[in-house]
Amino acid sequence: MSTTTQSPTPRPTTGTGAATLDYATPTPPPRRPGWVRSLWENSGMILVFALLLIIVSIFVPNFLSWFNIRGLLLSVATIGIISCTMMFCLAAGDVDLSVGSIVAMSGVLAAVVVNETGSVIIGIAAGVLAGGLVGAFNGLLIAWLGLNALITTLASMQIVRGLAFVISSIAVGIANADFFALGIGSAMGVQTPIWIMLACFVAFGILLNRTVFGRNTLAVGGNYEAARLAGIRVVGLKVMIFTLQGLAAGFAGVVLAARFTSGQPTTAAGLELQVISACVLGGVSLSGGVATMLGVVVGVLIMGTVNNVMSLMNLDFKYQYITSGCILIAALLIDKLRQR
Repeated sequence: MSTTTQSPTPRPTTGTGAATLDYATPTPPPRRPGWVRSLWENSGMILVFALLLIIVSIFVPNFLSWFNIRGLLLSVATIGIISCTMMFCLAAGDVDLSVGSIVAMSGVLAAVVVNETGSVIIGIAAGVLAGGLVGAFNGLLIAWLGLNALITTLASMQIVRGLAFVISSIAVGIANADFFALGIGSAMGVQTPIWIMLACFVAFGILLNRTVFGRNTLAVGGNYEAARLAGIRVVGLKVMIFTLQGLAAGFAGVVLAARFTSGQPTTAAGLELQVISACVLGGVSLSGGVATMLGVVVGVLIMGTVNNVMSLMNLDFKYQYITSGCILIAALLIDKLRQR
């Protein structure tokens, strides 16, 4: 009985001398992820949200009542609207900490303009455009001048909050009742802010998944230099993203002022952290290049459900602050695990 052996494959060396002998090593096929990892990457937070719903529906009385569900959705309407555009900022590799201040400033400005002019349309336009101008300012500093997005928007957060107090140092009651329809009106038993949030989810989901703008945003966040060399106008794209972020925050501020029937310069403090937490919980990567609209929706609902349960259980506000911070840390850990 004879045995066969694998003969060595000669590989020539550079320069003089004999060829060296080496055995060819076949390249192993790429390792496919296990079903658990694949399930977590594709539907992990959806399963977490489903489990959360099951637990709270069993142990928290009246959670599934229609009255409470409407209140939950209304409570996250502002976060949901702004999360749609924060998703694009994070997907492009940036962040915007000024959105809470924009909400406050736009609401106060809209209230003052409505009272001075008597026109609801002019008041809404003033609030939304003011937010857009702040966003464009942030975009120019970050994309055109190359300043750090975190520090730049932290500075603009302080500036814009100060502008809100300059416009009015106290809450401004709105005299025109027609303005309130934007915040407390309803259709088919559902409040207007909820419909606005749902419309934003659909519109920005299409913008992300079905347009060149969305694909370019993910490309820039995934590899800035490769996107630039591929011909994407990165500076213009980032300015557009931050302008869109400002417009969305401005509109959310106007809706919130209509809901409160007044513009308040102290409102929306810490809102930016809730928005970022919702996006990261929903799978948007802090390093850029990864985002899904469905994930953001799930992240917003998780944030809303946790806050709603704490309210139903009459937990003291200090514990709500602690829980919000823990959620943000959990979101960061989840993002880190995804990157690994």
